[in-house]
Amino acid sequence: MIRIRPVRVEDAEGIVNVLNPLVETGESTALDTVFTAEQERIFIRDFPIQGLFHVAEQTDRGVIVGFQNVEPFATYTAAFAHVGVIGTYVDRSEHRQGIGRLLFEATRRAAKEKGYEKLFGFVRADNVAGLAFYKRIGFEAIGIAKRHAKIKGRYIDEVMIEREV
Repeated sequence: MIRIRPVRVEDAEGIVNVLNPLVETGESTALDTVFTAEQERIFIRDFPIQGLFHVAEQTDRGVIVGFQNVEPFATYTAAFAHVGVIGTYVDRSEHRQGIGRLLFEATRRAAKEKGYEKLFGFVRADNVAGLAFYKRIGFEAIGIAKRHAKIKGRYIDEVMIEREV
């Protein structure tokens, strides 16, 4: 069974166990550096108060199999206070099991409660599965940032996506 819950600092090891294999492939994320559990603990500890951070925990094994977070789009002005930037990561072995959808439902409800009206994100243009996931949960592509990331010497376009909360 999958339980969606807010992140805790002690989830850091499980999160990097999901994230780092995705980073190492150089295929589905624009992140290009693996993280230590200590770096992730600091990230969780210092996560913005206005942000949202959920994990998907497989309860029978007590293992983190995915996570999703939303950070404020910009903190330097109140003009963007209603916009959050979303990121979703699911263990490769757990893809297409509904974990992303469960994470998003929890995130969407919590985003509404925190006053977010719109979620925005970037997805690599070559991440067909990621783009399909976001489309299934109601996001639409609004543009392409060409040559936006450079990973292993190769430029990657990123698709900008958004949806109302």
